[in-house]
Amino acid sequence: MKDIKLAIFDLDGTLVDAYEAITRSFNYTMKKYGYPPQDPLVIRRAVGWGDRNLLKPFVKKCDLHKALSVYRRHHRLSLLKYSRLIKGVRRILDYLKAKNYQLAVASNRPTLFSRLILRHLKLDRYFTYVLCADKLKHGKPHPEILQIIMRRLSVRPQETVYVGDMPIDAEAARRTAIRAVIVTGGSGIKNEIRAEKPYLVIRNILALKNVL
Repeated sequence: MKDIKLAIFDLDGTLVDAYEAITRSFNYTMKKYGYPPQDPLVIRRAVGWGDRNLLKPFVKKCDLHKALSVYRRHHRLSLLKYSRLIKGVRRILDYLKAKNYQLAVASNRPTLFSRLILRHLKLDRYFTYVLCADKLKHGKPHPEILQIIMRRLSVRPQETVYVGDMPIDAEAARRTAIRAVIVTGGSGIKNEIRAEKPYLVIRNILALKNVL
């Protein structure tokens, strides 16, 4: 992919492992409202669609707004305590930055928490632009988020790659006519990822060195 100028990254499961933080905030909220706690794997599989959609299947409609507020208050602290970089992330970002690629983030996580985690893990300096679904009409897998980033950075689809960990990342890329590289080990299941026909599936994000 020698024509690539822009690499857009998903956040959770791609750059950052915040599953412990999410699980603690989620089950704290469940306990607060008298709902049963959920297994970490169940929560992990529900990640990727934004925090409102994370909670929605597990609480009554009448509790959702208040539960979301509780979750978010808890999550501010939980993120700072339990989130960490996925192995190899800083090395690949240093590499891409040195090669003069433009770098951006496209996430369904709310802007407040995306920026919080990027600052906390000292990733914010790498990215020219960060865009999250709460600023848009549609979240992933709708192509809007990727289309806006490309327009903002004046880059064409054929010059762009999207790096994620879930089937919705591959679908969003496909619907935007850009190539998707999916890193396994996040929230996605391999057969579901491959069903979306990404350009490439890799085990470790450092493998991007061999792609770009």
